[in-house]
Amino acid sequence: MKKRAMRSVFFLGLAAMLAVPAIGCRKKGDTIVRIMVKDVSNAPVANAMVRLYGQSTMDQAPGAITANDTAYTNSSGIAVFDFNDEYQLGQAGVAVLNILAKKDGMTGTGIIKIEEETTSEETVFLQP
Repeated sequence: MKKRAMRSVFFLGLAAMLAVPAIGCRKKGDTIVRIMVKDVSNAPVANAMVRLYGQSTMDQAPGAITANDTAYTNSSGIAVFDFNDEYQLGQAGVAVLNILAKKDGMTGTGIIKIEEETTSEETVFLQP
């Protein structure tokens, strides 16, 4: 009986050791930003420059903001940014960034809150 009980304890322990890594390891989902750029007539704007950038606050040391990325819109007026490297599992939130879009003398601005492991979207309208 003692041998049987020891074997049961051994297999329970082995099962617990194998289950812990399976529970603790989770693949990180994609953190993507999509900015739609439109003109005043609500039409998508292709080849517009879109810049996402941070702005320091009084609580941060000057120069502490490192987020500054630029992309151009595709033929559907959408610029895509990949924040997979910036987001780490367990992190609460990713960033709140300013948006600046420009094309042919027109500009548009906005703000986007980037959510972890989702596709965050915002629309910016260009104006003369």
